[in-house]
Amino acid sequence: MDLFDIESSRDEVGLRPLADRMRPRSLDEFVGQRHVIGGGTALREAIEQDRVFSMILWGPPGCGKTTLARIISAETRSHFVHFSAVLAGVKQIRAVIEEAKEIRRMHRKRTILFVDEIHRFNKAQQDAFLHHVESGLITLIGATTENPSFEVNPALMSRCRVFTLKALSEADISEIIDRGLADKNRGYGALGFTVSGDARTHMARMADGDARTALSNLEVVVSAMIAEGPRGEEDSQQKLITLEAAAAALQKKALLYDRAGEEHYNLISALHKSLRGSDPDAALYWLARMLMAGEDPLFIARRMVRFASEDVGNADPRALTVAMDAMASFRFLGPPEGELALAQAAVYLATAPKSNSIYKAWGKVREAVERTGSLPVPLHIRNAPTGLMKELGYGKGYKYAHDYEGGYVSQSYLPKELDGETYYEPVDMGYEKTIRERLAWWKKQMNR
Repeated sequence: MDLFDIESSRDEVGLRPLADRMRPRSLDEFVGQRHVIGGGTALREAIEQDRVFSMILWGPPGCGKTTLARIISAETRSHFVHFSAVLAGVKQIRAVIEEAKEIRRMHRKRTILFVDEIHRFNKAQQDAFLHHVESGLITLIGATTENPSFEVNPALMSRCRVFTLKALSEADISEIIDRGLADKNRGYGALGFTVSGDARTHMARMADGDARTALSNLEVVVSAMIAEGPRGEEDSQQKLITLEAAAAALQKKALLYDRAGEEHYNLISALHKSLRGSDPDAALYWLARMLMAGEDPLFIARRMVRFASEDVGNADPRALTVAMDAMASFRFLGPPEGELALAQAAVYLATAPKSNSIYKAWGKVREAVERTGSLPVPLHIRNAPTGLMKELGYGKGYKYAHDYEGGYVSQSYLPKELDGETYYEPVDMGYEKTIRERLAWWKKQMNR
């Protein structure tokens, strides 16, 4: 057996990748997304009744957005146009519109315009086919990995129904792998390969919910085994994909991550909320997910420094020092050694007592400044370096706190208009409990 044997199992297109050859051609072949196209769903009924409406398919890579659009076209009486938002401009959009008019006039067929990566269209490009979607000339199916609420014009969104597709489950991916091995026309069925249970599980997990990745990985594994050639063993054993063979061929998993997209913000949000929720295990998990996917470690460190002030605050003043030290340690050590300092900081922050009193107080103070403007500094706490200033009353009546018992004296430090306002309210937790008790004692002295 050699590499040319693979070609004999391919269909008439010859050199098409396995992921393309195995693309489902009907709803019955489609794996996963039962919540969207299962029996009785609105989309399933719309396809079966040939009453398809404009929609946006939102989901991660490899979940079936493009495949579903092609199936919709195949199972309805429609003219299908595949459009890439990366390559097309307004000129190409206008050409598609003219073609749609001609198709409707000559063949009385609707045009389904599938726009891949629709989030990459700017406002002018989206507006170019907005009217034609509204008039029904074209049925728009947009595909995006980004949240359409942020990336698609509200006017266009209002004319489309959004379907959220999910990353495929391990069971879905395992089924896809088995189909790729069993199909004699489009897959490797003619070659007789089988896969062990642990190898299938490994490849399914490595796919990270992406069908295209799963089939591409399967192609790599099979090609590697064929290239290795006979080893003097039984033929059936040579065609068994073992865990060792799969791991050797694939080597390393590429985690789903987009440092500029929604998943970037989802993961940092998960880390922040795990720290806030005092769950060190979850914090370590999300930290590892981000680092292993290629996130900038200093971005994570900066967020932990922010967290130390926002969510721990004076409940544990050392938290800010720990976060800063972790950032400095990573800068000094670099990866992978420096990652341990970030892990240490994550555990410290997760298990520290929590207070957002500083965060809330800062918000209240900023609001007060915006609302009241530049209020004058009370005379008694103004600086008085010259005789004229002293004559004007600058510094007059100021009480020097160290001259009083306990280093505290009751006097107002806020502008007259804000006298009596309270912004910082420490919680009864950690070191802020001590601060709370101290403020209560000072207030008691004030009321004597």
